[in-house]
Amino acid sequence: MRIRKFTLIICALATVLFGVAAPALVSADAKSSVQCGINGAAGVNGCSTQPTTTLSDTIDNIVNILSGLVGVIAVIMVIVGGFRYITSAGDTNRLAGAKNTIIYALVGIIIVALAQTLVHFVIHKTTK
Repeated sequence: MRIRKFTLIICALATVLFGVAAPALVSADAKSSVQCGINGAAGVNGCSTQPTTTLSDTIDNIVNILSGLVGVIAVIMVIVGGFRYITSAGDTNRLAGAKNTIIYALVGIIIVALAQTLVHFVIHKTTK
């Protein structure tokens, strides 16, 4: 019961932290569109009305967001595994489960990092 409450608290904190970091995920195109709107309202011309987002940019953004989400989940799982490890009280079954949780979370982080690198490499090689 305590582990469920702890996991719920960690998930809530991660959601809050990810929500705070979400404005940083706004693309440069969105920022330039806002600036263009501000300049247009001020009477300054020269803004392009055509979208500059390409398919590769969209895929890059999706991969970055998903990688960040999986990374947050993996870090939460490492914390949960560490908490289970500390509270195992010498029970070998609980200790093994906690170690497996930590190992699987770290392997997941490595796989996500490699997958992100591979996707970015393929996208940039095929679009240029």
